[in-house]
Amino acid sequence: MTEAAPQDARPAAAEEDDGFLASLAVYLRPRVLIVILLGFSSGLPLALSGATLTIWMAEAKVNLGTIGLFALVGVPYNFKFVWAPLVDALDVPLLGRWLGRRRGWLVFTQLLLAVAIAWLGFQDPVLAPWHVALGALLVATASATQDIVVDAFRVESLETREQAAGMAGYVAAYRVGMLASGAGVVLLVAWFEVLGAPHADVWFYGYLAAALMVGVGLVASLLATEPAGEPVISHEVNVFRRIAQTAAGAFGAFLSRHSAIAILAFVVLFKFCDAFAGVLTGAFVIDIGFDKAAYAGIVKGVGFAAALLGGFAGGMIARALPLSTSLWIAGVLQMASNLVFSWQAWVGVDLGALTLTIVVENFTGAIGTVIFVAYISALCGDRAHTATQYALLTALAAVGRTFLASGAGFIAEETGWIAFFAVTALAALPGLALLAYLQARGHFRELAGAGR
Repeated sequence: MTEAAPQDARPAAAEEDDGFLASLAVYLRPRVLIVILLGFSSGLPLALSGATLTIWMAEAKVNLGTIGLFALVGVPYNFKFVWAPLVDALDVPLLGRWLGRRRGWLVFTQLLLAVAIAWLGFQDPVLAPWHVALGALLVATASATQDIVVDAFRVESLETREQAAGMAGYVAAYRVGMLASGAGVVLLVAWFEVLGAPHADVWFYGYLAAALMVGVGLVASLLATEPAGEPVISHEVNVFRRIAQTAAGAFGAFLSRHSAIAILAFVVLFKFCDAFAGVLTGAFVIDIGFDKAAYAGIVKGVGFAAALLGGFAGGMIARALPLSTSLWIAGVLQMASNLVFSWQAWVGVDLGALTLTIVVENFTGAIGTVIFVAYISALCGDRAHTATQYALLTALAAVGRTFLASGAGFIAEETGWIAFFAVTALAALPGLALLAYLQARGHFRELAGAGR
């Protein structure tokens, strides 16, 4: 905040207006606009190898067990910390020379992403499930790498006073990207069917459209300016040894922290109940009798609006309350929201009930996500290792929706939907137990004492 001189006689209201206008104007700065466009590009791929793919497979009558196993294609999100130091240290051939290290990696990952998305859409989930799995794995790998680069680009490009606005715009655009590849692609597929396109081709057209949407991030990368202060590595330096030393330093610094193992387990388990239920949300909606239009309009459309409001509410909670209290609120809300799906399964096909269920789930899930990201950010206080540690923690957080949630389909087949979602609610208990343990050990007092 800029201090006014003592002789400044402007009314306080005028100063507040200037501050408000300045807060809005920051979103129009070129660097911030570039980050916002990259947020759309980062949010785009997740549904294409996740929720949208499950809708496609459910419509093709692939069994629930197989659909659940496809959660494993998200494994690259779990292990992106392995190659995060490599992205930090090496240039992409030719592109790095022409565009710079960060922009070279951005363009490379986006080109790979577009090709992988189009190739995935060309496959048949019934006749070639292994090809579908490979395509989804390629999409997830390119997406995880893009996330590493975009995170680094955002931190290095924006000035300190632009970081908050950049992150807020990035998150909103990320959700728009997810909406485009979720409800957008599903609606587009339904529209192609109405136009009379061959049923075997409509999903290819939807995925091809999504591949073209990658152009938003590609244009942003080409228009961007390479962040200043890019490190220069001599060809005489053993780059791979440097990568290994950087990674070892980052992981060693974190593991030396008090209660490090409990912290890592908490990161894995806190959002597990959300991931456990979420991996089959699309299949659940279709299986109990709703059509694609209801899925796109309510699950993705209404859910999107509820998630935005939930994100705002989560930010207010995180600012107003201690971090530990905020995490308790988020954890209990996430647990309770899964029981609403049990109620939905009991009610059956009812658009009003589905709307309420999706509003509750997305609102509470967004609260949990914002508070959880605030916690992860607080853990990454060592600036020398922020990028690698952040990649490690976000990768561990993704374990819930890949490895741990991969058996969800088999459980749903055995229990039925009502009992399944009750089980997913109980899956929140280990995370809450770890939260209580960390609180008792003074973990959150240590974070507060460190000024994080």
